Amino acid sequence: MLAHLNRAFIGFAAAFVAATAPSIVNAQSYQCRMPQNLSVPKIRPDASPRQMPVTGYTMALSWSPEFCKQRGNNSRSQRGHRTQCSGKNGRFGLIVHGLWPEGLAKGRRSWPQFCPTRFTLTPAEMRRNLCMMPSARLVARQWVKHGSCTGKSPATYFKVTRILWQGLRIPDYDRLSRRDGLTAGDIRGALADANDGWERQHIGVKLNSKGWLQELRLCYDKRFRSIACDSARFGSADGDAAKIWRGL
Repeated sequence: MLAHLNRAFIGFAAAFVAATAPSIVNAQSYQCRMPQNLSVPKIRPDASPRQMPVTGYTMALSWSPEFCKQRGNNSRSQRGHRTQCSGKNGRFGLIVHGLWPEGLAKGRRSWPQFCPTRFTLTPAEMRRNLCMMPSARLVARQWVKHGSCTGKSPATYFKVTRILWQGLRIPDYDRLSRRDGLTAGDIRGALADANDGWERQHIGVKLNSKGWLQELRLCYDKRFRSIACDSARFGSADGDAAKIWRGL
């Protein structure tokens, strides 16, 4: 029964990607060099467990140059982020922050987190995902906080994440960053235009307090079909002024 449910879970994601992308292409073009020997970081929950039926998913894509802006080689805040931010393991644009299950609690949008599970993340599975999520701690935390609530194994949870990620066409945000009068709508629209089946209302844009791109959020139903984001995930309005840090 578990194997059947896992196949269905993977199948929903694969079917959406096949229906919306004429051909699968790598979402990013960068060099990624990961160490061979890794251990799985110990993650301690920093909030109470919360269990509920899953009604959909959010894929959060972090803009790595902005994340690493204050995490250079000489910064104490870089600890735990060297793989992503030092430049020694590759240069990154958008990376997967996580695939987050969504739910409803008392009729209001919520999300499950830190669910009890019998599954554990192995070093081999963690390493398999490091070019998509270039931080061992990030991979481990996303499994403990979010993946555990899908009821699937780490291998299945991350396989679905990879299918969705690899099925995306990522526009040239470096070029877009040079546009005069750049807005959140330009950032959102570029991704929608590059991917069949995606519309502006399906894509959230998170800008930081100074207007720099921090994260994109892609909204899915529970069968991994793109849907309109609610206001919290949609984030900045189309007309909001935006900037994209290029990591110079």
